[in-house]
Amino acid sequence: MPPKRFPDTVPIATVRAQAETLEPGAEAGETVRVAGRVLGRRGMGKLVFLDLVDRSGRIQLLCDRARSGEIDVDLGDVVGVTGAPAKARRGEPSIAVDELMLLGKIRTSLPDTFHGLTDPELRYRKRYLDLLMNEDSRRDAVARSRMITAIRAYLDSEGFIEVETPILQPQYGGAFAEPFVTHSNYLDQDVYLRIADELYLKRLIVGGLERVYEISKDFRNEGVSYKHSPEFTQLEWYEAYADYKDTMERTETLVELAALAVSGVTQVTFRGNEVDLARPWRRLRFVDALSAHGAWSRDPDDLRAKLDTAGVDTSQDKTWAQLVDHAYSHFVEPELVQPTFVIDWPIELSPFARRSEGDPELVERFEAVVSGMEFANAFSELNDNVEQAERFELQAAERAAGAAEAEEGDPDYVEALSYGMPPTGGCGIGMDRLAMVLTGRDTIRDVILFPALRQR
Repeated sequence: MPPKRFPDTVPIATVRAQAETLEPGAEAGETVRVAGRVLGRRGMGKLVFLDLVDRSGRIQLLCDRARSGEIDVDLGDVVGVTGAPAKARRGEPSIAVDELMLLGKIRTSLPDTFHGLTDPELRYRKRYLDLLMNEDSRRDAVARSRMITAIRAYLDSEGFIEVETPILQPQYGGAFAEPFVTHSNYLDQDVYLRIADELYLKRLIVGGLERVYEISKDFRNEGVSYKHSPEFTQLEWYEAYADYKDTMERTETLVELAALAVSGVTQVTFRGNEVDLARPWRRLRFVDALSAHGAWSRDPDDLRAKLDTAGVDTSQDKTWAQLVDHAYSHFVEPELVQPTFVIDWPIELSPFARRSEGDPELVERFEAVVSGMEFANAFSELNDNVEQAERFELQAAERAAGAAEAEEGDPDYVEALSYGMPPTGGCGIGMDRLAMVLTGRDTIRDVILFPALRQR
């Protein structure tokens, strides 16, 4: 039976770095212990060469049978190795093996170890094999973890506190989305998996916590695309005595720091574009962007005619808000390659945002877009309970007109605002989408370890 532990190991990358400093054919005068999985084997007379892989990297094992004894391992076996850092005569960083110990036996043959696991469907369904066979997949998983760690460190250093809000909610809200519905036997009522954290986090601002954030799992009962998943991870933060201009600066700072933590640079390649995430980012007004395409009008019939003339199918758009949102997603969003804040949105699309002082039909809101994909949404938060109740009534009218995903309203949240909420800036960033940007992946399923899939 293999031993249950193999203590005092060091990462392969550490040993590899030591070995790289040696001359070809030389061996260090110290002993190291590493553990990992055997993913390559070659024989040459009395020598056996193995490739050992762990999370940090790969190294060659030099097994001289006269020194290490017989080597009885299969591809995929998990082994522990004791030996000395060395460099092979051809210059490959290696470990000269004194002892090799079996720690875990493979019972099912691996896929092709040379080409790796290339079938996307199999990669997503058997992520453990994908991670085992594909170094890029392991690298992406580590990059995402570093991104999250950097974001937490930044917000913590800025005086934010991390909180937890309910996943099961009696009333969903905070986004335009269809919820998952379940039933509580104890409460004898239907409850909803949260679609956003917003309304609970702002209750905490009312309560005086002033700077809060949550990195949470949210759920939306909708289709799957390259940027949509029914279960996804979102960062939301709220900051008292700030507005959307402050939040823009914080967003671009946070993303720049996350990029540096992942790769050491702010330049990434995403969706075929070379992108620089360094501050500052471009600011573009929503109305100006649509006007530049001849796709702005406050009259619904006029706007529909403009879109129909441009070949946009408006048959599913029942309200002016749906029309203008469609115009934005068709004309503006796809052309934004470098990181851009699209600012000052129509009030009909933003039920929780504060009115713009320069135009009462607009609100202080931004979306952050890169390579045609939105990954952040933020407001100067509406903090007047009377106006918030009116906004919910406006959303009710949208629902009555056919916008099924419009906000239903939340009387308890309106009551919370009646106790007074300070001016607040809030932002939500899709962690999966940001991970896509930072790792250069074109589909959200590549950055979610276990994505939602149809049953076979």
